[in-house]
Amino acid sequence: MIQQNLIKFYEKSFSENWDLPSLSDYNGVSYTYGEVAKRVARLHLLYEGLGIKKGDKIAVFGKNSANWCISSMSVITYGAVVVPILADFKPDAAHSILNHSDAVMLLVDKQIMETLSESELKNITAILSVDDFGILSTKPSKAFMKTINNLDELFNEKYKDDFTREHIKYAEVDNSEVIQINYTSGTTGFSKGVVLTANSLAGNVDYAIRSIELNPGERMLSIIPLAHCYGFAFDFLFPLAVGVHVTILGKIPATPVILKAFSEIKPHLILFVPIFFEKLYKKKVLPTLQKGSMKVLTKIPGIKGLIYGAIRKKLYESFGGNYREAVLGGAALGAEAEEFFTKIRFPFTIGYGMTECGPLISYASCANSRRGSSGKILDIMELKIDSAEPYDVPGEILVKGEVLMEGYYKNEEATKEAIDADGWLHTGDLGVTDKDGFIYIKGRSKSMLLGSSGQNIYPEEIESKLINLPYISEAVVLMNKGHHLEALVFPDMEQVKAEGVADKLEAKMEENRKELNSHLAAYESVLKIHIHDKEFEKTPKRSIKRFLYKLEE
Repeated sequence: MIQQNLIKFYEKSFSENWDLPSLSDYNGVSYTYGEVAKRVARLHLLYEGLGIKKGDKIAVFGKNSANWCISSMSVITYGAVVVPILADFKPDAAHSILNHSDAVMLLVDKQIMETLSESELKNITAILSVDDFGILSTKPSKAFMKTINNLDELFNEKYKDDFTREHIKYAEVDNSEVIQINYTSGTTGFSKGVVLTANSLAGNVDYAIRSIELNPGERMLSIIPLAHCYGFAFDFLFPLAVGVHVTILGKIPATPVILKAFSEIKPHLILFVPIFFEKLYKKKVLPTLQKGSMKVLTKIPGIKGLIYGAIRKKLYESFGGNYREAVLGGAALGAEAEEFFTKIRFPFTIGYGMTECGPLISYASCANSRRGSSGKILDIMELKIDSAEPYDVPGEILVKGEVLMEGYYKNEEATKEAIDADGWLHTGDLGVTDKDGFIYIKGRSKSMLLGSSGQNIYPEEIESKLINLPYISEAVVLMNKGHHLEALVFPDMEQVKAEGVADKLEAKMEENRKELNSHLAAYESVLKIHIHDKEFEKTPKRSIKRFLYKLEE
């Protein structure tokens, strides 16, 4: 069991950092740690008035915002179980999750609530707005109305008109107790509810505190979905445990808006998904490097160093020029982009995790990272590669330890399939390791393809090469009935229009295919590239839901 208690992190941080800025909406409201603590205390009084008990489930459903964070913090510090729901979930999925989770209360964006049917929510007895904490229930109970209407009076009576840091005292929640049920869309259809204990989240937060430098008063920009375990743990729980000021951007906007926010906030740590960095590499860096004069200059050792240094400085400044490292997670970074960022000594590192581990499995700082790896197994976890030669031959990545989930909510069969009798979580990912415990991911076991002569083919590796070719934004590599590979690609329409090649796109893709195959083994070669007319559907981690796509017969 992790020694640091999850809830005590926040009792301590809110008290010690009382006057420091805590949560801000980008170009919106801003709260100090003391103001967050006060709003959390008000919500606790509301829960008491509604008769909500320790261990009851409360769902938080909305876009990223300061109030979303306050809502979630109020649930876990009350001793209830938070059920975060991704804002992008469709109404049918949301109804299923709310009912399956046994949530008794819902805190939700007003706009999202307009898409839901209250009559379909079996156990929900109270609905509150995340926007302003007003009543959204169409038929609120008398207890709900009475508590809401008298909340100011109740608060003043309890705290004598002066809520101070000395009043911060949260529920006694042992780390062994369940604190969250997290539903993700996953890559194979409807999700399962991952049951996480306080120990799992405390393990993630404590490891981050020990491994990543962040200090009271420093800044972060929150971009990734907070309802996803990656965002919940590292854009929310971790920074608030150490007194950091988190500015929340909201839904992921266009690249220029993100870069503008970085330049204004000047964060000390960046957490993001690799696809953003791949786009930067492809759209900002590659066009510069591919100019005729630049190709010549980068072959001259001394000049090449100066050019790479200038590119590194420009990239660093574009992210605010104040951060120690960028931590990328949720998916793999394309090999070509990783090679370039490593070559110019850009301060980035790649982590690996799953919701089932709350989420972190492996990490190494940019100073200690190893090219091609997704970090080193956490010191509170164990790693095993299901292979006779784990250093050389890929096998399924198995992990167990402190941050492992309790199981899937009300799904014993799925839990047994995921966690074997010896306590190992079968991740479904394939990879190898080295003697120091660094993990090198090759792909998903479910997406691995078998070549005609029995070779293992990892489509993700081919796709990472494809998306760095001209006019390609996204790609999915599939196998046809003849055991040959073919690719579906969604074109980079911005580049297509800019260069006026819409009527030549088929020919350009054939050029890309030949260029791609020149860098692949014969058994990996792609027979044909098909143009897909719209973006591929993705998970919250921005992984393509490849199970949705097939080749036409």
